Amino acid sequence: MTTDRIWSYPPDSGLVEGQDLTGFSVDASDGTIGLVDRQAAPGGLAHLVVDTGVWIFGRSVLVPVGVVTRVDLEGRRITVACTRSEVKAAPRFRTDSETRDRAYLSQVGAYYLGLTATA
Repeated sequence: MTTDRIWSYPPDSGLVEGQDLTGFSVDASDGTIGLVDRQAAPGGLAHLVVDTGVWIFGRSVLVPVGVVTRVDLEGRRITVACTRSEVKAAPRFRTDSETRDRAYLSQVGAYYLGLTATA
């Protein structure tokens, strides 16, 4: 099974090409996850690094953009198609070098793709 779609924004998400999402709030289906710290797309694997603040002990999480359901440019909010506990249970993001690690990104992609398959 291909994980390509998990690394691309859905066409109806509301994203404007080239839009900087840094600082946008990220909301799960059951509450806020945190703020976008940065966005990247190494090798076409677009994702957001989200600073969770104190929610999970100051840890950042990596979220593939394929789970984004809505980008509200005016409200500076992003909605994702998963719960806070699902994001928390994702493969742990530890260092920035992982944003370029194909094995780690493959593991993250497979995890989130599994979530969208059951939704």
